[in-house]
Amino acid sequence: MVQTALNALYDALSWLAGLAVPLAVTLGALLLALLLIGLLDRERFRAGLSWASARLPWLGRWALVALAVAAGALATTVTRRAVDARLGAQLNARYANAADPAGGQTVQSAPRVSVLSTRTYSRSLVLPADVYARLDLNGGWETLLPYFGNPPGLTVQDLREGFRRQGRNLIYTRDVTLQVEEPLGLDTTRARADLRFVDPAGGRGSYYNATFGADYTFTNPRREAATLRFVFPLPYGSGTLSDFRLTVNGRSYRASDLREGSIWEGEVPGGQTVRVNVTYRHQGSRGWSYRLSDRREPLRNLDLTVTANRPAKFERYSLYPTDVVRGTFGGPQTLRWRLQDVITAQNVAVVFAQGSLREMLAKVGLVQPLVLGLAALLALAWALLRRLPLPPLRLASAVLGLAVGFALGGVLTAYLPPALAVPLGALAGLVFGVLALGRPYLPPLLVAALVPLTFLVSGQSGLLLALLAAGTLVVGLTAWNRTRPRIT
Repeated sequence: MVQTALNALYDALSWLAGLAVPLAVTLGALLLALLLIGLLDRERFRAGLSWASARLPWLGRWALVALAVAAGALATTVTRRAVDARLGAQLNARYANAADPAGGQTVQSAPRVSVLSTRTYSRSLVLPADVYARLDLNGGWETLLPYFGNPPGLTVQDLREGFRRQGRNLIYTRDVTLQVEEPLGLDTTRARADLRFVDPAGGRGSYYNATFGADYTFTNPRREAATLRFVFPLPYGSGTLSDFRLTVNGRSYRASDLREGSIWEGEVPGGQTVRVNVTYRHQGSRGWSYRLSDRREPLRNLDLTVTANRPAKFERYSLYPTDVVRGTFGGPQTLRWRLQDVITAQNVAVVFAQGSLREMLAKVGLVQPLVLGLAALLALAWALLRRLPLPPLRLASAVLGLAVGFALGGVLTAYLPPALAVPLGALAGLVFGVLALGRPYLPPLLVAALVPLTFLVSGQSGLLLALLAAGTLVVGLTAWNRTRPRIT
């Protein structure tokens, strides 16, 4: 990052050096014009020189303020370019020195329940006498069995086949016993997903740590005992699952105890209800979905709750939540889907509104040079309203201190989450500015320090800027009403 910052500084200085020739030509033209005015009107020229020489120190001190704003703008611009180059290099790097999120947009499908039973299918084939006579097998009819093929699938429980003579004909018979699954709907579904977004240090992109838990119930519809199968599809796009547990009627199973890691089978007495609890943790990003069904299927009782600390949007044509409790300014929110006796082919699909980290930090860096000029103007207006002294040298020091704090915030994004690094830099700049100007100038400096922070809140920057501007106007009018002379 240091090398990138030096390269950006070199480019900025080269750009300034390129302005030296046009600036010299402009100053030469102004000097020539002043000489011509002196030759044409010497009295006014001398009076102008006397006025300028008397106010030159005052103009010079205020010129330092403008120079401080320019220097601060240069420092924040160099920092912004260095941060942007670092983030771009991280996105395109082949190797990394920190762990990336373990998952992406996660899709959890609803479980499937079925009743297992067996059915036997019988088939027969008659070979006329002239046919098997032509084969000339001499009684070795079993050599024909491979030509009849094998039944497909892994659900074959028993297979019996053979030949027998019936008169002059040869009859081939096959009895296949298959395992059959009869779909069985869930009685109730109580699922909850808690998504907590994290902004890792170094600007590696945000992700969420998710905790999923669900309670399912289903009942054996038969009078006699039957084998029931519960299939819980593992989530797609979730990366590595941790702490996976499946509990059936109080008995806990690990992934290694189940067939294929998440399939349970058991003998259930007739009419008995089975209660299943599933929990796991994982990482993800961008969105989370709960796939109810790929076809129209009745839902008896569904209660799904999703909590997240980021604003959420919903995929088009997906199920909109029945209850929404939104947080203030993008805070934690709770989404709930409560459905009873419905038939739907729609799914729950939540996408979280989060802008690009690189774009967010670019906005913060672009507004910081403007904030330095705004800080100088606000301090000047505050001095006029409160009738406070405002030495130009101290104002220039305050502007430079604010710029140093902004640059420090950009550097800290390489070591801390941006939501922490940028406010720390703004706080440092505010402290430097107050030390330079004094506590009476805390309000204008505070407003200047808060302006870049509004771009850290995704989707709420305009509202926060408007509120900040309104608050500044109210404080300014209050200060003006207190200081203006009262008419009696």
